[in-house]
Amino acid sequence: MNPLKRLLKIADQYRIDDGKKFRLKDVDPADIGSLKSESKQEAQALLQHSVEHLTSLQQKLFADNRWALLVIFQAMDAAGKDSTIKHVMSGLNPQGVDVHSFKTPSAEDLDHDYLWRSMRVLPERGRIGIFNRSYYEETLVVRVHPDILQNEKLPSRLVTKHIWKERFEDIVAFERYLSRNGIVVRKFFLHVSRDEQKRRFLERLEDPQKHWKFSSADIRERECWDDYQDAYEDMIRHTATEESPWYVVPADHKWFTRLVVAAAVTDALRGLKLDYPTVPKDEKEKLEEAKKQLLAEK
Repeated sequence: MNPLKRLLKIADQYRIDDGKKFRLKDVDPADIGSLKSESKQEAQALLQHSVEHLTSLQQKLFADNRWALLVIFQAMDAAGKDSTIKHVMSGLNPQGVDVHSFKTPSAEDLDHDYLWRSMRVLPERGRIGIFNRSYYEETLVVRVHPDILQNEKLPSRLVTKHIWKERFEDIVAFERYLSRNGIVVRKFFLHVSRDEQKRRFLERLEDPQKHWKFSSADIRERECWDDYQDAYEDMIRHTATEESPWYVVPADHKWFTRLVVAAAVTDALRGLKLDYPTVPKDEKEKLEEAKKQLLAEK
């Protein structure tokens, strides 16, 4: 089978278009699909093959200048978001890619609705935008730690038991709006196991050069593991749609995570049927004349 078709088939296994029956426990974080017999070198070759396709498609996306692609990453700490972005987007032209990391909202952010800071940095036509965490934090960390809502300056009568359902509805409507305006949305939940997160945390603590990656807050959040798993499952159930699907990607093996993400992003761009703009006849004549002038130079 063609390597790209093989990768697309693998990625499709983890795509959620309708989350009504989705259960997070049905996805094994250590799964590597049908690549159990692949060597590390073969897996790297597959990734490189996909990255090359992405590079070609990005050039057409930029030249076509009608569509944009928004790629969203959500995950527990140490699931590999940063390294996935680095490896999958390694061959792309940085002028056509914008990466935004969303951390604790600033005072200015809190003076606006929770989608405001995301809307400000949506990708322009012809570009790829990457959100390292996103507005989905408002249904995750805020849900696990509901006291955060007190800082969001919402009128008290709006903070009801229905607030999470209402936020899901608003997000689905927002993403539908984006898709209707030429911004394709693809969302990735990197599903790491509790044991693998522990191993990666210990690796960071044992290596002085990785201490900067670790925060005491990581341990506090780890104590809420089950609450986060429930929140992620509910989020995916309510916000997976055909126009903006979730990919629940096994993340215990970073090489496999990167393959699935690369294939899914490639598939999203392939689906746009991109091509380079055609030059009108009169412009072609001008190009031919310019060519003649250059060739005539001594």
